[in-house]
Amino acid sequence: MSLPTVRYLPGTRIVASLAAGALLLEDAQTSYRLDYEQLILCCGAQELLLPFPGWTLPGVTGAGALQALIKSGASVAGERVLIAGSGPLLLASAATARAAGALVSGVYEQTDRYQLINFGVGLLRWPGKLAQAFKLFSTRYRWRSHVIEAMGDRRLEAVRIRQGDAEAVIACDRLACGFGLVPNTVLAQHLGCSLEDNAVAVDRYQQTSQTGIYAAGECTGVGGSELALVEGEVAGLAATGKVEQAQALFTHRAYWQRFARHVKEHFGLRPEIRRLARVDTLICRCEDVALSVLAEEQGWNAAKLQSRCGMGACQGRICGSIARELFGWSLPEPRVPLVPARIETLMACSEKDMS
Repeated sequence: MSLPTVRYLPGTRIVASLAAGALLLEDAQTSYRLDYEQLILCCGAQELLLPFPGWTLPGVTGAGALQALIKSGASVAGERVLIAGSGPLLLASAATARAAGALVSGVYEQTDRYQLINFGVGLLRWPGKLAQAFKLFSTRYRWRSHVIEAMGDRRLEAVRIRQGDAEAVIACDRLACGFGLVPNTVLAQHLGCSLEDNAVAVDRYQQTSQTGIYAAGECTGVGGSELALVEGEVAGLAATGKVEQAQALFTHRAYWQRFARHVKEHFGLRPEIRRLARVDTLICRCEDVALSVLAEEQGWNAAKLQSRCGMGACQGRICGSIARELFGWSLPEPRVPLVPARIETLMACSEKDMS
């Protein structure tokens, strides 16, 4: 009887790396060590949230987070939903909300009309994406528009929007506001992999700066599912020694890399988006640290010493990306454990095993 070639471990999280070539894993029942010779990282991306007054009110989420909530069973039927931020994810989020019975009040994109027209014309090089854009398009889509503040007492009640030079207050039950995606590099950094442009740096075979460790998908740069799939295939072939087959995919990968650059070029954030927060707006939600506390600091170490910014439950995953956008700080160094873990999981490994 032959052994299966794939071992699937659902509901499993990586807690830390141990000695070279080993990871500490944890699931709902137990923890264990996983040894490897070749490792492929497919850590995905996280949503970029930028602070504005009221962004911590109940009812305010990211655009991608709204999709995740709906797919996990949250009911939005009959609710007034407003989508805002930047990037193609806004239209996808709006479509998901409408399909779930939500009343989408509007989709507000911060990019201007000129950039959007050029983006649409450029999609002629990717006919499938052009067809997808037409399918998702909404008559409530507005350009050069962004949230100024979310309003409400104990939860969201309305949103103040700026469209061009005009402002309006729109009543709503939910606000989904996201400004694109950023690569999730936490595990890669923990393993010592180099970064480039805030993404995991890889060579043409998707190998990182660490021999035997490959990376594919959004953690190497946000580019969509098509690029992630072909990168994963290149990485898998290269990791198993099938170099010629990997090379055969380079042209197809380059095709989708051009699409990724096309999106990035036309959905860059306008300067005013980084100035939405007021002095009393929270930047670090876990530790209740406001913009005024961080504005004079020089980086993460000083911020932690003075305010505990980035030391809460999310370990800087949210406020780290925010601080990079607002202040130009480098990302915080990952700390062990990488995720909340049971004490018995940590006790199972000796100090010398932890890297």
